[in-house]
Amino acid sequence: MPRDHVHPAERSATAAGAPLSSAETPFLELLARGASADAYEQPVLLARAEGRPTERIVALEQAKLLALRVRSELEGRRRREAELSALFETAHDLAGLRDLDAVLQAIVQRARSLLGTDVAYLSLNDPARGDTYMRVTEGSVAARFQQLRLGMGEGLGGLVAQTARPYVTDDYFKDDRFQHTLAIDSGVRDEGLVAILGVPLMLGHHVIGVLFAADRRARVFEREQIALLGSFAALAAAAIDTANLLTETRSALADLERANEIIRDRSGVIERASDVHDRLAELVLRGGGVHDVAAAVSEVLDGTVEFTDAAPAQALEASRAEGHAVRHGVDWIAAVSAGGELLGALVLRGHPGLDPVDQRTLERAAMVTSLLLLARRSAAEAEQRVRGELLDDLLDARDRDPRLLRERAARLHADLDATHVVLAARLETAAADADQEADTRRRLWSAASHLAATRHGLAAARDGGTVLLLPLEPGDTASALARRTARHLGTAVHEAVTVGSSAPVGDLATDPDTVAAAYEESRRCLDALRLLGRCGDGAAAEDFGFLGLLLAGDRDITGFVGRTIGPVVAYDERRGTDLLRTLDAYFACGMSPARTKDDLHVHVNTVAQRLERVGRLLGDDWQSPARALEIQLALRLHRLSGSAQR
Repeated sequence: MPRDHVHPAERSATAAGAPLSSAETPFLELLARGASADAYEQPVLLARAEGRPTERIVALEQAKLLALRVRSELEGRRRREAELSALFETAHDLAGLRDLDAVLQAIVQRARSLLGTDVAYLSLNDPARGDTYMRVTEGSVAARFQQLRLGMGEGLGGLVAQTARPYVTDDYFKDDRFQHTLAIDSGVRDEGLVAILGVPLMLGHHVIGVLFAADRRARVFEREQIALLGSFAALAAAAIDTANLLTETRSALADLERANEIIRDRSGVIERASDVHDRLAELVLRGGGVHDVAAAVSEVLDGTVEFTDAAPAQALEASRAEGHAVRHGVDWIAAVSAGGELLGALVLRGHPGLDPVDQRTLERAAMVTSLLLLARRSAAEAEQRVRGELLDDLLDARDRDPRLLRERAARLHADLDATHVVLAARLETAAADADQEADTRRRLWSAASHLAATRHGLAAARDGGTVLLLPLEPGDTASALARRTARHLGTAVHEAVTVGSSAPVGDLATDPDTVAAAYEESRRCLDALRLLGRCGDGAAAEDFGFLGLLLAGDRDITGFVGRTIGPVVAYDERRGTDLLRTLDAYFACGMSPARTKDDLHVHVNTVAQRLERVGRLLGDDWQSPARALEIQLALRLHRLSGSAQR
């Protein structure tokens, strides 16, 4: 063969000392430098192009096939080495399992890398919902795909999960071996997947999930790749099983620890129960109150315990019916009752987990509270009866010994030498029957007695209503006190209560008849309020203007005149003016300034100036019909009282 027709590969082989006639030489060089499979065609093509003998070309073809087999064997060994290395690393990760998600993510990443796929992902079965859901993905870009849930038998993955066998498709949307659904197909289409391989994750004979490898182009998965993915699936199943065992172990250890804590706490609970028993007994013996009981139980139960009469009705009724504390949300409610009567509840706030012994402690505290409430009620009822009896004696003038009256009042923290008002109160709601009417009257008397006790006064049931004797504070008025009392009693009994008040009275111990007269005056005011349609309101005689003269027991003419035209009278007395005479003439002349100036024989400007002064003294509304009527009556009474004095 001519020198210039030697193959380049053969020249290289010659330079290396190899024989030029060897057909394997160019292919050995290709194997040495790891050339691609396409490069192995070049020596044969070149020989044909150069017109080499047929024997030479046949030898090259045989050498090529042999070289390709060697290359395939080498690549297979390298691939198996890489696969074994990846499996070993994954097994190492599994041996040092700390984070299940991290191990599963590593398995999916290595499966994707070794199989050379675009996407790899792992789904787990959900026994509660009867489907399988995505747990880990690698290479995925579609959110809807990452959130897919596959029913058993739906899609390729659902089929794998149902049959426990590997399935592979080279074109997902053209494959009718499994059930297509709109949701699954939409997710696969969003991800752009075409070829998909799925193998089951097995624990014993049970499928717990599926491991997938997928490409965005058509592809045929080889048996070795299916086996490799199955190996990774086995490791993933082992990782999940190990994680579950670790979780169960930790849970068992936690249960043991909790059991130890319960044992330790049990002795503490018993000690607390003994402690609360001693504290409650001490509270009862030294006369403690309801709030003292709540405070003691709060400290023992390490929470906030309150006494209330506004607990949730359903929970309160359940507690009373069962005789035990009941849970309501994060609170515990123990009914406080006696003889079937509901008195309120003890509420343990924000303490949902209550030990049975602590629950009994709360129930015991509720029982002690009911006893204290009954004792307090008995004492209050006794005090109310005593207050009522004293007021009855004052109204009926039975006991005229001032010293004894003062002593009885002092024991009730009342001062008969102070200025008081007598208030008559009556409910305005019609009762359906006699029993209901009696009940509403008792509630009114109870509310009035409580108010009297807090205000250092007296209260008694009388004439179908209630009468109160309350001290009048400095700066206060009988009218204001009557209105406040009407509001207070109405709120307490949840009904409209009308209250009439007497004028302030004093010397109650010296002259008991004063109380009876004041009571009659307060009743007249009460009747006037009801006739005027002002039910549910409170007022005194001074609120009715000149009508107050008719309502007041002492017919206080001087007081009425003073309240109505007193500033004008005082001005005339200080300045020597004739404002009163001008007012008389002004009203006598039909409130005409022109006729008034003729009657007084003065200039009309003088009349205007005097009337302007009257307006400044009595207020801008002094000429309104109501005020004008009262002013005229006061002028007439002032003249009559002056004539009587003369």
